Amino acid sequence: MIALSISKYGYHERGFSYIEVLIAITLVAVTLIPTLEALQTGIQGAGIHESYTVNQYQVIAKMEEVLAEPIEALDAAAQAAGNASTPTSYSDTVGTPNRRLVFLSRYDGDNADGDDDPFTDVDEGLIWVRVEIEATVHAMETLTNHLD
Repeated sequence: MIALSISKYGYHERGFSYIEVLIAITLVAVTLIPTLEALQTGIQGAGIHESYTVNQYQVIAKMEEVLAEPIEALDAAAQAAGNASTPTSYSDTVGTPNRRLVFLSRYDGDNADGDDDPFTDVDEGLIWVRVEIEATVHAMETLTNHLD
């Protein structure tokens, strides 16, 4: 809607000219592209953060599940695995998405043998536990023991 006003020189239109409208549309179009790209990056970042958080909680849940087992059962699984780099029976089955691997081993906490290898000359009742998601950086380690 264009309003007209009358002055001593004749009619004057108030409002935007065609050129002003074209310049405004051009400015909006030019600034809209970087804005949409910034939003896309933010949305992708949120998806990555969600995946990371879910994986961390899966590791924590598996660790709590393993630590709830009796120390005798953990010791038996550690002995069955044979070494600290072999996944135990507490691991998820092969083919499970985001497969959680559980490693158990007896542990040398006092280094009485002096070889600086925590997996030789083990202390009785001290079990090393590691839970990781296969082929990712998500992992957690702890030591557990039985209380007399």
